Amino acid sequence: MRSRLLALVLASTVLALVLPLLALAPHPGVGAAAAAGPRPLVVEVLSNRADLVSGGDVLVAVRLPRGVRARDVRVRAGSRDVTRRFAVRRDGRYVGLVTGLRVGRTTIRATAPGRAGSTVVTNHPAGGPVFTGPRQRHYQCQESARNSRCEEPARYTYLYKSANPLLAGLQPYDPADPPADVATTTTDQGVRVPFVVRREDGYQDRDRYTILTLFRPGKPWQAWAPQRQWNRKVLVTGGGGCGASYTPADPPLDDYAGTIPALPGIEQSYVTALGRGFAVMSTALANTGHHCNVAVNAESLMMAKERLVERYGEIRYTIGTGCSGGSISQHTVANAYPGIYQGLVTTCSYPDVLTAGAQFADYHLMRKYFEDPTRWAPGVLWLPTQVAQVEGHLTHLNAVVADEGLFKSALNPEDPCPGTRDPVAGDPSTRYDSERNPGGVRCSVLDLMVNLLGPRPRGAWSAQEKQVGRGFAGIPFANAGVQYGLKALRAGAITPAQFVDLNAAVGGLDVDSVRRDARTTGDPASIRRAYRTGLVNEANHLDEVAMINHGGPDPGIAHDYSHAWWTEERLLADQGHTDNRVMWFGAVPLVGDLTWATEALLAMDRWLARVERDRSARPLARKVVAGRPADVTDRCLLTGLDPVCTTRELDVLQTRLSTPRQEAGGPSTNDNLACRLRPLRRADYDFLLVPFTDAQWTRLQRAFPDGVCDWTRRGRGQGPARTWLRYDGARGGAAYGGRELPAPPRHSGAGWSAPAFAPLLRQ
Repeated sequence: MRSRLLALVLASTVLALVLPLLALAPHPGVGAAAAAGPRPLVVEVLSNRADLVSGGDVLVAVRLPRGVRARDVRVRAGSRDVTRRFAVRRDGRYVGLVTGLRVGRTTIRATAPGRAGSTVVTNHPAGGPVFTGPRQRHYQCQESARNSRCEEPARYTYLYKSANPLLAGLQPYDPADPPADVATTTTDQGVRVPFVVRREDGYQDRDRYTILTLFRPGKPWQAWAPQRQWNRKVLVTGGGGCGASYTPADPPLDDYAGTIPALPGIEQSYVTALGRGFAVMSTALANTGHHCNVAVNAESLMMAKERLVERYGEIRYTIGTGCSGGSISQHTVANAYPGIYQGLVTTCSYPDVLTAGAQFADYHLMRKYFEDPTRWAPGVLWLPTQVAQVEGHLTHLNAVVADEGLFKSALNPEDPCPGTRDPVAGDPSTRYDSERNPGGVRCSVLDLMVNLLGPRPRGAWSAQEKQVGRGFAGIPFANAGVQYGLKALRAGAITPAQFVDLNAAVGGLDVDSVRRDARTTGDPASIRRAYRTGLVNEANHLDEVAMINHGGPDPGIAHDYSHAWWTEERLLADQGHTDNRVMWFGAVPLVGDLTWATEALLAMDRWLARVERDRSARPLARKVVAGRPADVTDRCLLTGLDPVCTTRELDVLQTRLSTPRQEAGGPSTNDNLACRLRPLRRADYDFLLVPFTDAQWTRLQRAFPDGVCDWTRRGRGQGPARTWLRYDGARGGAAYGGRELPAPPRHSGAGWSAPAFAPLLRQ
């Protein structure tokens, strides 16, 4: 008892001595920072990720802790003192544009008495590349280029909108002799100005970009002090098609990729955007019709956005718009390079290039069979309605237009694409010719994608590849195992003889997209990389963007609304809902309504403004869903019907069409480039009233030596895209299929969007 009492006394004495000391110690999370010393300066790169800067300049902010005076701060870029580039701007921040950066790594360091902070900026040439890897061997710059990277100073011209309603679009404007019919506009911020636009045209990444803004000639504009009429929003316009080019081109601006011209009384959405205070930006390389490569599309937009932030100011959010290829560029860039876009306005819609390409490859092969009756077996006769049913459309016209207008030009390596010449032996600028010039420039878009797809394995090389000693770009799709017309056979719409003859005779494509008797098996690594790189858009990173798609009936030119449904169903498969996307269907062919591009832009602006105001801690994907205005819903505008509808009603009203692979039993998502196989079994055709003859069965066995598609399983190589991949090897050369960029440097990229949309530029 005595010992226990002594222990209690000792414990009380220790507590009496220790508790006062604990009270003096810094409390975790409160006094620890003070105990560790004064807070450091924070150097923040605003205009891009710090490791992806280009063009030799970068917009930087230095965060000054309490007690640090701006006049005591010194900033250095490497060994250079760049303090004079910085000042406290009208928003109270200490900001400067650092110029003259050398290519490579530069440490930007800010110091003040007792304080310091730094970041490392990695600068790339204005002519690129930044992350897309080694360039094509041949490229023809513009005549005025100052070097082989096609660089030259930006040029500035002026345009204006006329008060005359019969003059559509924008007209040339001379500040020294202003026209008398200049309209006025009031921006969405309430600023009223003459509708005068400055157009900046320059070269980045070896190609052209354009930036347009409302502008007061003679008035200053700096990134930290833009003219008041800019609302700090950006509209990016896209082009159409899918093609290859080896020379610069004009950036696209119109709504419908040239399919519908500008008309009096119908204003292009980019003109509306300018009048409301948007900046409008376009790059030639983001136009898939000019350069069909998602990584290059994204790189050009990234570089142009950096330029815009550095010269015009920080951005609240960015909206894309475009038809056909313009929808592809938006969808694939947003999915593989999240942060470039915050909202998408798509029409004439496709989710990506390669899944539509597989559909069109099927058309190409089926045309060679259906349009040549001499290839039909004796006794086999095809009616036009049967041909259309097997192809999944109302008529054969869709297949013809898709093949002639899209597939042949995109996949033919001998196509006369811009920047190349007719084949002549010994001239490095000449096009590929399988006989005369096998080492020439290949105009197939797959060869533009070689860093993404990788070259073909040596064991698969053609005679031409062996002759030049290298593999061409891999084939990322297959039709081995596809039973064309299977649904029609089950329905009794075609005979067993027709089914067998079609599948035995349809054949496949070689590396030059030339028909061969054997089915296309594809290159396994390239198929896998097509998914990994985002060339196939599985929509697994689209939950953080808002989307409005509008379209109309297709008169047979390969833009039927079913392609918009591919995106819808892929979104549903990935995220379990499509609440961040709405679908509008109208009566005007392809686009639904001639005014919808502008209406959708304004609706998207309202949507993103609501997201911007959401400063809660909930995930961005939830903010996007919650921010959708109540009146922005699915729409089917048909005579006598309520304009608001459900997607189920929309599906019925717009006559959703199919594809050859869906008619072969494939998924409605149409995202299976190369199916997995199962054995060909005679018992699987017990539904036939008249079974196959032994001769027919033998032909089927020859047509499917390795089996037929098992559509219950995911395709070969099928999987989600990785984001923000780079295609240069760590030790030089190409990193085929891409390698991971490191985590984004801290405190960089904030100038790309409002805080509600952050973090940006991340994996």
